[in-house]
Amino acid sequence: MALSRQQEEEGAWSENFKSHHDSKPRGNEAISLDIAFPDADHVYGIPEHTDNFYLKTTTSGEPYRLYNLDVFEYELDSRMAIYGAIPVLYSHGPKRSAGVFWHNAAETWVDVVNYADGTVVSSLVNLVTGGHQRRVDARFMSEAGVIDVFVFLGDKPADVFRQYTALTGAAPLPPRFSLAYHQSRWNYVDEPDVRAVDDGFDAHDIPADAIWLDIEYTDRKKYFTWDMEKFPHPAEMVANLTAKGRKLIVIIDPHIKREAGYFVHEDATEQGLYVKDKDGKDYEGWCWPGSSSYLDFFNPEVVKYYAERFQFNNFPGTSKDVHIWNDMNEPSVFNGPEITMPKDCRHYKAPQDGQDGIAAFWEHRHVHNEYGLRHISGTHQGMIDRSNGKYRPFILTRSVFAGTQRYAAVWTGDNAAEWGFLQASVPMCISLAVSGISFCGSDVGGFFKYPEAELMTRWYQAGAYQAFFRAHSHIETKRREPWLYDAATTARIRDAVRRRYALLDFWYTLFYEHSIDGLPVMRPLFQEYPKEQETYTIDNEYLLGDKLLVRPVMEAGVTSVKVYLPGKESQTIWYDVDSYHAYPANGYMNVDVNIAKVPVFQRGGSIVPRKERVRRAAALMAHDPYTLVVALDPQAKAEGSLYIDDGETYDYVSNKFIYAKITYEPAVMKYTFVNENASYPTRSWVERVVIAGIKTPPKSAKLSQGGKQIPLQMTLHRGNNVLVIRKPSASMASPWEIHFTY
Repeated sequence: MALSRQQEEEGAWSENFKSHHDSKPRGNEAISLDIAFPDADHVYGIPEHTDNFYLKTTTSGEPYRLYNLDVFEYELDSRMAIYGAIPVLYSHGPKRSAGVFWHNAAETWVDVVNYADGTVVSSLVNLVTGGHQRRVDARFMSEAGVIDVFVFLGDKPADVFRQYTALTGAAPLPPRFSLAYHQSRWNYVDEPDVRAVDDGFDAHDIPADAIWLDIEYTDRKKYFTWDMEKFPHPAEMVANLTAKGRKLIVIIDPHIKREAGYFVHEDATEQGLYVKDKDGKDYEGWCWPGSSSYLDFFNPEVVKYYAERFQFNNFPGTSKDVHIWNDMNEPSVFNGPEITMPKDCRHYKAPQDGQDGIAAFWEHRHVHNEYGLRHISGTHQGMIDRSNGKYRPFILTRSVFAGTQRYAAVWTGDNAAEWGFLQASVPMCISLAVSGISFCGSDVGGFFKYPEAELMTRWYQAGAYQAFFRAHSHIETKRREPWLYDAATTARIRDAVRRRYALLDFWYTLFYEHSIDGLPVMRPLFQEYPKEQETYTIDNEYLLGDKLLVRPVMEAGVTSVKVYLPGKESQTIWYDVDSYHAYPANGYMNVDVNIAKVPVFQRGGSIVPRKERVRRAAALMAHDPYTLVVALDPQAKAEGSLYIDDGETYDYVSNKFIYAKITYEPAVMKYTFVNENASYPTRSWVERVVIAGIKTPPKSAKLSQGGKQIPLQMTLHRGNNVLVIRKPSASMASPWEIHFTY
């Protein structure tokens, strides 16, 4: 029978992908825009990919793809889509910086042409123009949507990074424990297993702040439930952890098991809370529970319902010390096209958004990359509501879109125990950081496979200097808790974790400052040194704030690594954090390393707070004393900052905090409050001041605080020009000064 004209038109744009059919009822909706970046040496951003931090010309292959997918064992050095899609692109050159945010959540491709790359296209342009072009072009192409573009202009990278987070938001101040060390595995199988892992950290004197439970803790993958055979006393298990200052993190995914009697499924079916298929029926896919449907987080009623599931009476066994891991939220659909949801599925669309002649729903193709963002926003709301807004939540997500930073931390997904994945973790996290997401890390040791001792050691050493610090592994891999390696390897892992805890207040201060100014915590070198062209392509080292430079050892069997020390023009000095040996900024130098050494340098002109006492968890360090490491610049000056609060509540919004500026000049060192209306009753104090690079040592020093003058004892180490003031005992609860005489 012949098809009618209407029937022919309705199917004209439909597509088949393997066994999947996409009806494309609205036909071709693709859009694109070409954007030129003059005076640019390179472009950066558009995460998430496993490519270099600086983006390569794509004319010889596929464009960079932005489409959130659950990719099993993703490839390295690839432009393929993985878990995240943030369509923000930055350019930088010696004269200026710029950025473009392509506000679109549909599948997007980005072509890049760098006229300095020597490709056929760039060579022809240079021939026609009669010279070398310092320029990069980009073409954004999206399957659907409208052209909605934000442009950021500035003299330097910080200008455009700050504009992007002003638009999409900066990460709020996280709970302090979340910046410490996390231990995870798919899966710790029962309560005795959790207890044994928890006790193992104490027995081996390794700090830890959180134990994680993957999907097997649930009753047959039904979220907001417990497997009562394996976890019969969850509240008691949590209490045992919190008695030591530790937390529990449990996984909650967006797919819902389709089982009669399961309360979430019953409610979602009755109240119409699921994503619909192209025919308007509840969409059914396949995920960990088997047959599953997916909550439609674009519907405010779904978000409200979902947030209520986190109330303590709705999720028995949880407390304020149980936090959440949102995984599989690309969303992952095992039997779907590319292991995700069909593009012609339907999402709720607010009635006021409807237009005549257009169905009042969003097709999944329009909002795919935003699904995970909507998921974590519901989790975030539920976590805040459960304590009536008192406690800060911690959430980890795998799916990423613009604005994710407002709700969750991010990890780089299912990597493998290979040196290449360790190396990839640095440019991946730098790319996410400049795209708003500073709270990033990778699975220490690799999710798949088993890391041998050297790789495991180097991964812990690298992870200790990334914002999110968690070991995680696949259910079929050999167990790899730190003490299961030989004694020497365990000792090196212990040292790496302790180094993280020593800098915990430094990290916490960085994240407070990020919440205020929106600048990345983990920074590319060119952010602070925008005129140094050598820094434009460096992505195996980075800065933490503007004070520490980190070059992880990410190669097997090496005895030295090349480290670039920026700041030659400003005569910057860099101090090795272990020896306090001073190095002038002269570009690349070889640094000798053994298995225990990681090249980390403190910038001359900075002050970094440390806590040297070993505790089993961050909460137990709250009132411990500080060591202030003062690294002098050529003018014998330095400055730093310190943020202190209770580490877990929103009381800081009511001025219950200390944000202090610390300055050093040859005559006086000062600790002053930036906000004089704020205060916090900390019992912490200064145990030690270490001054590196001192050329003319003072004859005496005196502490001035609260109207008292206290003489101080000093020790000069002439071998490395370090002056140590021991136990000045200055309280961090009020301003103080140390005066020097010569």
